[in-house]
Amino acid sequence: MAVVKKTTKKKRVTKSIDKGQVHIQASFKNTIVTFTDMAGNTLSWASTGKFGFKGSKKRTPFASQQCVEEAGKAAKEQGLRSVEVYVKGPGNGREAAIRALSSLDFNVTMIRDVSPVAHNGCRAPKARRL
Repeated sequence: MAVVKKTTKKKRVTKSIDKGQVHIQASFKNTIVTFTDMAGNTLSWASTGKFGFKGSKKRTPFASQQCVEEAGKAAKEQGLRSVEVYVKGPGNGREAAIRALSSLDFNVTMIRDVSPVAHNGCRAPKARRL
């Protein structure tokens, strides 16, 4: 007698989040985009390396634009409409990523630069005595 296994699929929960945040980390080598809700829970993310860009192509504005479009489409499916943008880092893809957000018809309520700023660093070692 054959025993038939029943497979159960997990029900996909669709969230209806209308307001969220976009975190864009643009370094000299890569760009990472994360769409979150207001609590900071990740809805979707993408990086330029995820799309097959390698080497110096990862840091281009075009690559970061593609990255935002892909992650933005996934976030739109979950109901995201208005976003606050937090940009971190000195990379080339900063402006292109923000422009790509407006092309996806997101309502951008705020753009803030949260790049870390040096504040004179650690205390210098004392002078060497001879």
